[in-house]
Amino acid sequence: MPLYEYACKSCAHQFELLMRANEAPACPACHGTALERKLSVFAAHTGGAPARGAAAGPCGTCGDPRGPGACSLN
Repeated sequence: MPLYEYACKSCAHQFELLMRANEAPACPACHGTALERKLSVFAAHTGGAPARGAAAGPCGTCGDPRGPGACSLN
């Protein structure tokens, strides 16, 4: 079951809802059905490996494998 975030256009209440197939979402505060689906932000742990394309460095910008502060010691 996917988890969606909604904002009610009637009362401005924001909430998360687990959706099952063929269910119409409704606001838990006012029971309105005029809803706007929000972009969900989630985090996932990948077991410690850096994401593909991400910088390997601790500062997140240089990618220097020697560790923190290594890029400023040139």
